Amino acid sequence: MSKIIRTQKPSVLPFYAAALVFVVLCAVLPVYKLWALLVALGGAAVAFGVAKRTCPPRVVEHEVPFHTGVEDVDQMLTDIQQKLDTLHALNEALPDPQLSAAMTRMEKAGRSIVEAVEANPAKAKQVRRFANYYLPDAVNVLQQYAKLAKQGVRGENAAAIRAEVEHNAASIATAFENQLDALYAAESMDLSADLTVLQNMLKGQGLSK
Repeated sequence: MSKIIRTQKPSVLPFYAAALVFVVLCAVLPVYKLWALLVALGGAAVAFGVAKRTCPPRVVEHEVPFHTGVEDVDQMLTDIQQKLDTLHALNEALPDPQLSAAMTRMEKAGRSIVEAVEANPAKAKQVRRFANYYLPDAVNVLQQYAKLAKQGVRGENAAAIRAEVEHNAASIATAFENQLDALYAAESMDLSADLTVLQNMLKGQGLSK
């Protein structure tokens, strides 16, 4: 997943060396005369050149989550990974085994999608809706569920949300798996029908934007 990117940064020492030589020469030469000023500038240039050869650029390493060569794809994959990490944490915190099994399927499919797009960035356009809408909203619903479960809220609305999530979690997981399958199909599949259950659930609970 993550990659180490190495970049070169020029050393600042040549600039300091040139400035130092120029200041010293200006102090000892009558720089108000043209020849002396030219000597000072020449000395500074020589010092810069020598220092540049003896002080190579500094190699800086930094880790990036993804490096496909396409900036917006890298950002999309980073966002998906963050949402999947949130999903994983929610799964760890929720005790319901049936819901947990569905969430595990969601996460597994999501991480496989990330791997597929990272290997072939051209597939990114096939998962835009998944990345920008379906996955974030699914995580949002599960966060609401976890919040209600933690607080022990027992009202009718809370009970309806919990029942809705528990009932449809497996269908949402299947929709995620279908999205993964679509990446390997000869033609892109229309997943709207598969994900209708998620859309209806979000709208019904007032959680859809």
